[in-house]
Amino acid sequence: MAKIESAKKAHRGSEKKKLYNLFWKKRIKAAQKSFVEGEKESLVNLQSVLDKAANNKVIHKNKAARLKSHFAKELFAKKLAIQK
Repeated sequence: MAKIESAKKAHRGSEKKKLYNLFWKKRIKAAQKSFVEGEKESLVNLQSVLDKAANNKVIHKNKAARLKSHFAKELFAKKLAIQK
């Protein structure tokens, strides 16, 4: 019986973690969408959300750094296109 109880407890924990991770992943997607749509101060917001998700171990810190770099390059390219 002990194995069944510990399995139930592990399942409850994994469900909580799943909901927590989904919360952060939705925040990341929303921040990315606002950046793509060109809202003001969206890059700073996106970088903040990515850093917080990495600190909370939802995504790997290198993935957060890679995404921040990708979107910063995209913003720089947009600014260059506007200047030309």
